[in-house]
Amino acid sequence: MKALQTGLRSRLALLMVPVLMLAGCSSSDDGGGNPDVTQKPNILFIVLDDFGLDQMTSYGYGGQLPPKTPNLTAIAKAGLQFRSAWSMPTCTPTRATFFTGRYPSATNILNAVVSTDLANSEISPYELTLPKLLHTQGYVNALIGKMHLTGTDMGTAPNLPYGYQTMWKLGWDYFDGYLDGAPFPIDTRAGRSNVAEGTYKCGYVSNTTMDPANGADTGACYDVSGGCELIARGPDTVTPGRTCMERGGIFDPGQSCQASRPTYLDFTAQNGYYTGEFVQSWADGRTQKVGAEDPSARGYRSTMETDRAIAWVRQQSPDTPWMMSLGYSAIHAPLQVPPVSLVSESTIGRNDNLICSPASDLEGVPGQITGLVDDHLVTNLMVEAMDTEIGRLLVEIGLATWNEDGTLNYQPEKTNTVVVVMGDNGTYVNSVKFTSPGQFDPARAKGFPYQTGVSVPLLVAGPMVERPGREITYQVSSPDLYRLFADIAGADVEANVPADRPLDAQPMLAYLTTPEQGAIRSLNFTEMGTNFTNPSMSTTPQPCVVEAAEVCFTIFPQKALCDDQSGIWYGAGSGLTGVPAEGFGQCGQVMSYRKSLDPNDVVDVLPDSQKAVSDGIYKLVRLNRKMYTTDLANPINSTYIENQNTDELYKIDMAVPNPTLDRAGDAIAVGSPTITAGLPPEAQQSYDTMRAEMDERDQVAEYNYQYDTVHCTGDGNRDGVVDQTDLALWTELSQLNLNNGVAQSSWYDLNHDGLTDETDKALIEANLGNTCALTPA
Repeated sequence: MKALQTGLRSRLALLMVPVLMLAGCSSSDDGGGNPDVTQKPNILFIVLDDFGLDQMTSYGYGGQLPPKTPNLTAIAKAGLQFRSAWSMPTCTPTRATFFTGRYPSATNILNAVVSTDLANSEISPYELTLPKLLHTQGYVNALIGKMHLTGTDMGTAPNLPYGYQTMWKLGWDYFDGYLDGAPFPIDTRAGRSNVAEGTYKCGYVSNTTMDPANGADTGACYDVSGGCELIARGPDTVTPGRTCMERGGIFDPGQSCQASRPTYLDFTAQNGYYTGEFVQSWADGRTQKVGAEDPSARGYRSTMETDRAIAWVRQQSPDTPWMMSLGYSAIHAPLQVPPVSLVSESTIGRNDNLICSPASDLEGVPGQITGLVDDHLVTNLMVEAMDTEIGRLLVEIGLATWNEDGTLNYQPEKTNTVVVVMGDNGTYVNSVKFTSPGQFDPARAKGFPYQTGVSVPLLVAGPMVERPGREITYQVSSPDLYRLFADIAGADVEANVPADRPLDAQPMLAYLTTPEQGAIRSLNFTEMGTNFTNPSMSTTPQPCVVEAAEVCFTIFPQKALCDDQSGIWYGAGSGLTGVPAEGFGQCGQVMSYRKSLDPNDVVDVLPDSQKAVSDGIYKLVRLNRKMYTTDLANPINSTYIENQNTDELYKIDMAVPNPTLDRAGDAIAVGSPTITAGLPPEAQQSYDTMRAEMDERDQVAEYNYQYDTVHCTGDGNRDGVVDQTDLALWTELSQLNLNNGVAQSSWYDLNHDGLTDETDKALIEANLGNTCALTPA
């Protein structure tokens, strides 16, 4: 392991950032390595993508073949581990709760944002975001890597009014990351435009053992700057094509280096985890985009994200407190093998001879099973690679050192930095770990409010943590981190947040400072729903089925996005026999089609709204989904009937190693629209309490969803009054992100038609002087 760490020491020269300080050192100490308690603590917030509790051995899970996470485990042992932490079921809603302190229904950020959604379902620039609040305490704030708080890209996303300035407008002094929600799909041409799609499933040229037909054991490795090196298979280079990709190059198999780079090598092509499209913004409003043709955007994502984080921290003044939020892309799809240098030699699958073979099915074993095995192995590799980079991050910003045996020596009490690590939602489908008999459930994972979908790791370490090594079993929710960070920074939440629109975040600092602290939350809550969609888009979402999750949904406007999630596309160009060329328009048609082929098909439509409440023992799940007619003879004739509400009551226990989860068939009671059957007294009491909370949350959600169009038309900045400020803000936004001279979606698109135009201005003028309640009565 020590040799492994030595090989990671640093790609930072590429970024050419001067080293001004080490983050772990306060501006002064007592001479004994103890931090200066008068200096406000720095905050390092790490978000792990699609990373559920099932992955973590420190929690007692990890499955039969767990990923190696020694550095995350070191953080857990040096701080606190929260066992009952909930996220929201999908990424954008959770990440928005971190920085607004509000549940998704308070901001209408109800699902992962895609290009067909309106800006009304993104964080509003008029919210008191966490970086804005921390500015009141003198903090400088950075956001690095993936956070997926907005639309994707100016020019292709009509829901990005401020373009590349968006993160600056939301309060971050520095941003160096992605507007994309995930890495691009794997380039199965491996950067070579003269080969067919699908030739190289892992994104690089295989060796001849893996792929006798298309593999190569020698070839020319070109870099983006025009340089070239001949690479051949040998003891230290198992697969030359992979080695070249890991260096940021493109491999030309069987060829020698030429004076001019071959024209069929495409350095603009994105390739999963080995390229990125970074958007950067600075405190003065400057922005730029760095694409795959730039050397700094080529390499492995976990490494590039870590490099950028280290570079920013090293620029900070020791006299100014900072908060850096670092979003790792891992382990979001597409699953792609990481560099061998980030994985220990004993890890199964490190050299990928089976995983990346075009014929990787094991003899006599169904393809679905071998595919699942491959996905679990690649997930393990990606988790370990990310964990390795997290360890490097802590060391290179001065928070930890390496022991002689290569393990992490992390003593947070000797630093002035609080480290917080949390997953953004549960693990996705085929990466879910199995524990028998109370297995985490891939059919109820990311995208659902069940335990596998929302139970995530939460680790907190820092100088104010008393009695480290504790596990907190009390419930916390993702918006609570807003309050935690505010309290760590000394920001006065009550003085800055309007009293008539309070936060959903609950305090949790006492868990750090007071080991005897009892439960603060009596109920935990999670939700997801349907974002506002843009009716003016030329492309509309069409059905995608993820069979492993037994669900059909209409979120993605493109087949590639469905493919990326291991889905089956039923939209235009699906190529499926019996599916119209223009594709199906809704999931009722898909379900009829599938049942015409297999009467026992269990795929159901993704609910429009999903919520869950728990008191720590019982859990209430409420689903609201569309119901359709079934037409087996002519699936295209399936039509919408109505939406139906269903309540499901479970008993839960996150026991080790086999938790009691809310799996299919394990509900204590199910009712539509509510549970009316008699329950045991304890369960009935819990249900009544949770149902009252759920009913209130439903009321809040409906009020906020109709705020623009019914309750307070014209109040685009959500301050409770329609006034000249609204007109001024409309004027600003009506001149941005123009399409044919008309501004596209913004927070002043009051009628939700995808345009910020004179119609919206007229709505403001018609309602000038109106005052409104910010929450339902």
